[in-house]
Amino acid sequence: MKRILERFIDYVQIDTESAEDAGVVPSTKGQFDLAHKLAEELKGLGAVNIKVDEHACVTAKVTSNLGSGKKAPSIGFIAHLDTAPDCSGKNVKPQVFENYDGGEIIINKEKDIVLNPKNTPELLDYVGNTIVTSDGTTLLGADNKAGIAIIIDALENIKNNPDIKHGDICIAFTPDEEVQGGAELFDIEGFGADFAFTIDGDGIGEFNHETFNAADAHVECKGVCIHPGAAKNKMINPIVLANEFLSALPRTEAPETTEGREGFYYVYEISGDTDVAKIDLLLRDFDRDSMENRMTFLRAIVAKINEKWGKDYVTIDIKTQYYNMNDFLEGQEHIIETAIEAYRQCNLEPRIVAVRGGTDGSTLSRRGLPTPNLFVGGHNYHSVSEFASVEAMEKAKDVVIKILELYAEKA
Repeated sequence: MKRILERFIDYVQIDTESAEDAGVVPSTKGQFDLAHKLAEELKGLGAVNIKVDEHACVTAKVTSNLGSGKKAPSIGFIAHLDTAPDCSGKNVKPQVFENYDGGEIIINKEKDIVLNPKNTPELLDYVGNTIVTSDGTTLLGADNKAGIAIIIDALENIKNNPDIKHGDICIAFTPDEEVQGGAELFDIEGFGADFAFTIDGDGIGEFNHETFNAADAHVECKGVCIHPGAAKNKMINPIVLANEFLSALPRTEAPETTEGREGFYYVYEISGDTDVAKIDLLLRDFDRDSMENRMTFLRAIVAKINEKWGKDYVTIDIKTQYYNMNDFLEGQEHIIETAIEAYRQCNLEPRIVAVRGGTDGSTLSRRGLPTPNLFVGGHNYHSVSEFASVEAMEKAKDVVIKILELYAEKA
């Protein structure tokens, strides 16, 4: 069994599912379990300054081997510890399918969870590969334990091959990426990297230096409650107000009707009765001005409803979650250019994909650490049909090493 596969299977069996609204980072204890395990592994790989902080963030450094007089940038590689709360991460039971033949992969016959090129065309990129899935009762955890395995495997390769030249390598495994908590607390100055890469992407060959701009909106509708038998011209039903708000959202700008660089409004939770109704939704757009227009549009809907009913029965609170990382990479084009060259030298034609989501790199780039994103070879994240290719993980490891070598050559 390939070493990177052994590591990956080991990591995914540690429950690190994060939790929404926990009020503390990390949001779950299991992230500490994996953090301490990784800290021990880093000791055996020649890393120094190994630390697990109070938020379960693991940081370490592998010192440059360029010798005196040569200086390459300090490059960071980052993956996150947690798995998404959208789907259980407890008792993950990995399944390994060797030499994938291009047909069906039956993940769970009883639950009729099947991968095939009709519902998952990306599978055809991995014919002949070793494919890993869960047993269909949980997610797999390739997001982002494949990234962790890739980083650790790269460090082992570097330790065992001193002819691989590199500057200082800064390593971090971060908590609560899935619930957007860890990156804001990350000690960028203490990390010591000039720039970094998250290894948290999708299919083989993808490279990401753009993400959505993101905001979270909370709408509250209050009304006037009265016995329905005497309600004429008196009752103001919050559920009716909520329906008016929802009806004003453009149906062509929802997640299920958009793709590529198109933004959307995503209503993800509704609750209510005749006293109060609440709507929670997400706003996403790649362009900063377009995102501002989306916020203005929602506020205008609220204002129009209140004007109709003659009082401020509806309120809205909008908070920015993260920004498009590309807005903060201006003047740092060498990072993108060198990564693309590394892909090509590893016999991969890079596919530049704007991420319809966010990464820790979105927050870190905004905070001053430029951090684009490399692939891991995984798909169907946050679901029981998640899968990953072992060969794609190994290729991502090769890209990590090649990035280090390219910068070392320039030293």
